[in-house]
Amino acid sequence: MLLKPVERMQKTPKPDPWLQVIRAANPRETSNISQLDRTLPNPIPVAMTTMPYTAEQCSAFHTTRFVYLELKEREHFLEIRLNRPEKRNAFDPVMVRELAFAMSYAHHASAVWAVLLAANGPVFCAGADLKAFAGMAQEDPGSGVPLASGEIALGDLFRRLHKPCIARVHGDVHAGGFLLIGGCTHVLAAKGTRFSLPEVERGIWPMQVMATLADLMPARQLLDWCMRGLSLQAEEAQQRGLVTQVVEPDELDAAVETLLGQILSKSPSAIRLGLQAWDDLRAVAPQDQHAFLQQMLAKTLQTRDAREGLTAFREKRLPVWTGE
Repeated sequence: MLLKPVERMQKTPKPDPWLQVIRAANPRETSNISQLDRTLPNPIPVAMTTMPYTAEQCSAFHTTRFVYLELKEREHFLEIRLNRPEKRNAFDPVMVRELAFAMSYAHHASAVWAVLLAANGPVFCAGADLKAFAGMAQEDPGSGVPLASGEIALGDLFRRLHKPCIARVHGDVHAGGFLLIGGCTHVLAAKGTRFSLPEVERGIWPMQVMATLADLMPARQLLDWCMRGLSLQAEEAQQRGLVTQVVEPDELDAAVETLLGQILSKSPSAIRLGLQAWDDLRAVAPQDQHAFLQQMLAKTLQTRDAREGLTAFREKRLPVWTGE
């Protein structure tokens, strides 16, 4: 009796769950993942993601002399502290340049995952130093920060950081100081602090501040604040969307540390690309926005952090982030 040869069963390779996730993000492309970014009809806008200083210029960051900022780089975050208390931390062209340089460094440095913005003195920031910007002669303070190649816009500076930025507000914020906290992702304020827009009382209108606040609150609230020159308590500023959290003054540092810890425990690459997508989205036509975000999701899924996150989830352990 002849036995038929047993046909070898070919095992079907187990589908790669990672590849399935990537393909699910873009069902139109299943053969070549590297082609995912071709699904967007228009290219990702680049002009919106530039910083005033390049990575090469920022390589001298640690040897550069700052006169109006105190800087401290801790594990995965950079603390920027305004240090012009005798002028109520009003910013002049030198401080603006120093802020731009520090923020550019934070943007380019892969080891920096977040920024903490704080201030010395009783006032967080009194806005712009009008005498300095009016062209009145100022003594050279000796800052080592080079001139930027173009004009520095504080409102754009914080938006282009593409990393979490927490403002620790212990004192009052006035006028142009809103450009600093308005661009932060989080604002933690101590009870008793006030937030005022007094420009209209001096025959001025908070033009740039208006653009910053337009992303945070309804138009009627914004225009009412500007027209009446209101000075609001921290709780009222929170109701309008400017402040994230209000705490007792002696609890401010603990609240900041808690928030920082929560943010730094999450994927820095996912946060960075998410904030970049949020920034770039305003330059994408409405009919292309979903395709653009699909492309950004595909880009995020190809990061090392995304692989680590899915692997850690499958292995029931905490992920170890690298920011790559």
